[in-house]
Amino acid sequence: MRPIMKRLVALPATLALIALAGCGQQDSGANASAPGGNVAAKAAPAGSSWAQQVVATPEGGFRMGNPDAPIKLIEFGSYTCPHCADFTEQSHEPLERDYVNSGKVSFEYRNFVRDPLDIAVALLARCSGPEAFFPLNVQFFGYQEGMIRQLQSQGEGAYQAALTSPPEQRFIKVAELGGLIEFAKQRGIPEEKARQCLADVKTAEALASGVQRDSEKYQITGTPTLILNEKRLENAATWQGLEEQLKGAGA
Repeated sequence: MRPIMKRLVALPATLALIALAGCGQQDSGANASAPGGNVAAKAAPAGSSWAQQVVATPEGGFRMGNPDAPIKLIEFGSYTCPHCADFTEQSHEPLERDYVNSGKVSFEYRNFVRDPLDIAVALLARCSGPEAFFPLNVQFFGYQEGMIRQLQSQGEGAYQAALTSPPEQRFIKVAELGGLIEFAKQRGIPEEKARQCLADVKTAEALASGVQRDSEKYQITGTPTLILNEKRLENAATWQGLEEQLKGAGA
């Protein structure tokens, strides 16, 4: 197993640290501006909306919207970060409705995994492919408190035993402790398929490697972190703050 993967599956060392470490708004960054004025809207393909146009990106994320949109938004988030859950609840509907569907803005979500439970959820969220990713993303954030509470109720010993399982079993065990396999089944992911996705060590390692790559590229120290046209935003981890930045960029 790669060194970065070893660090991620070993941390946090105790259940009490899940949902705490590395979760919070960035303190510095840039403000967006639109030197060319407002951006023109562009219609989606006939019979569709831009929010329905979703693809996997080479960087390991999922992007919705006009691939040629001049305003490109990236969110780095964690399924065990309460701030990320709040931000998703606030932002997902108006972002898709008012900005992505205009054709002016594309939105890419990248998992910034911080702990084994986070990795397990990320593996399940991408289990049904690009079209299902964003609806599952919202639903898994909605289950955040439930999965953490369920995991903690199993006790520290069960959690540590899961972490010492063979790599192809590790995230299955963590998901079982958090009630995630049953949650996924209720959302159209068959149990056998869910277990296959959770056993995908290659994807888990790619998620971990992406954290290291993007941390260095964008100087990410907390989640959620938002990147607008390759600039890390300041004070944008609320819908009000992000919407101001989008309007400032011409959306």
